[in-house]
Amino acid sequence: MPEYVNVLGLFHTTRKTLYVGGAAIVAILIVIIGLSVGLSNSSATSDTYSGSQALTTAPLIDGHNDLPYNLYALLNNKLSEFNFSANLENDSVWGTTACSSCFTDLPRLQTGKVGGQFWVAYTSCSSQYKDSVQLTLRQIDVIKRLINNYPENLTLVTNAADIETTWSSGKIASLIGVEGGHSMDSSLAILRLYYELGARYLTLTHSCNTPWADASPATGSPVYNLTEFGQTIVWEMNRLGMMVDLSHVSHNVMREVLAITKAPVIFSHSSAYTLCDHYRNVPDDVLDLVKENDGIVMVNFYSGFVNCNDSRNATIDDVVDHINYIRNRIGATHVGIGADYDGVSSMPTGLEDVSKYPDLFDRLYNNLDDEPSWTNEDLENLAGRNLIRVFTAIEEVSTSLASESPYEDIIDIQELGNAQEAENLTAGACQTAIEWNDYEQSTTTVTTITTDAESTTTVNASAVSARR
Repeated sequence: MPEYVNVLGLFHTTRKTLYVGGAAIVAILIVIIGLSVGLSNSSATSDTYSGSQALTTAPLIDGHNDLPYNLYALLNNKLSEFNFSANLENDSVWGTTACSSCFTDLPRLQTGKVGGQFWVAYTSCSSQYKDSVQLTLRQIDVIKRLINNYPENLTLVTNAADIETTWSSGKIASLIGVEGGHSMDSSLAILRLYYELGARYLTLTHSCNTPWADASPATGSPVYNLTEFGQTIVWEMNRLGMMVDLSHVSHNVMREVLAITKAPVIFSHSSAYTLCDHYRNVPDDVLDLVKENDGIVMVNFYSGFVNCNDSRNATIDDVVDHINYIRNRIGATHVGIGADYDGVSSMPTGLEDVSKYPDLFDRLYNNLDDEPSWTNEDLENLAGRNLIRVFTAIEEVSTSLASESPYEDIIDIQELGNAQEAENLTAGACQTAIEWNDYEQSTTTVTTITTDAESTTTVNASAVSARR
């Protein structure tokens, strides 16, 4: 058997040994080279990753946008006069100069990498006991017509599973929320019909009390708290699979709902009370209850909710502080985004419109020394997967309650009549339902609550206009 000298000059061996040894050396070299390349790529990924990349791997789902109300206020819902596909930043009607609460159009939503949006059906508290149902139906209608007008860009979504599927197809998953319990006119039948029309959350109050739940301005002076009929509304929403939204309710009602709900809750657009002590924000003990409930707080961007220091303007850092505070308090799986664009007139510097979400995620990832570190998974959860998890859990509760019949409760007519009298209305004057036959007029005490940036002076916390 002839002998061969190893080509590297390292040893003498037979042909067979040469083959085996050479293969081993080649394998070692491949591993070394692979590790070098891998380390290089890893370093490059670490060096070039930006937080906004999470918005390419998970849908950004914003919990609250009031564009539909601006369509009503500016155009009386005439979509033929609204060019959603144009950048409206400098438009004579919709531009920044012309409209202080207009921040939304399709090009800027696309720049903002929005993958899912709750469009809000809202009507003013001044419609309570009057035409709130009609006006809410008009808002649901305009949302659906807007979605239908842009089929290449928007798709109506009514369940959790379809959000990511829709986003993956390049469209914005469009969901409907009803903002304010006055929109259901204290009727479970109307609540159920809103659900059938596609509404997937109800904000239990706006800035006015309903006859069955107190709104946020009543935090310091409860009027109703959550009545027995209010509890029934929560349970019927659980049965339906409709998200219970606690933005806008009083702090007491937050606690009372969390004590009785069978499903996780959401705050569609609220921030942290400890950082900015506005009654619209969520106090620490309620945050803790949200964690126990496995719910979510979707942070509001409105300047007046994230910065209570009147000596300076709000900035993107204020929003980051609220997100980080909630994350540190109850965990990164219980926080989301509910910016409130088109529902307010002032947004922080750096978050001027719906195109700015990527800047927020970049800023979170580039954390300061005293801030928590956000991984890609954390940012994906913040963007939308936390909301999808909560929505899925709510649907699962609904499935578990499928054998239960719809609640048939009618609100106590005396409670409803007293609430109308407190608004200086003639109780039952515009109603013909048979339960009004048993109503007895009573003397009620009118409680006046003075509000600030979010609403006007109210009677029993019944605001006249503002929609935040």
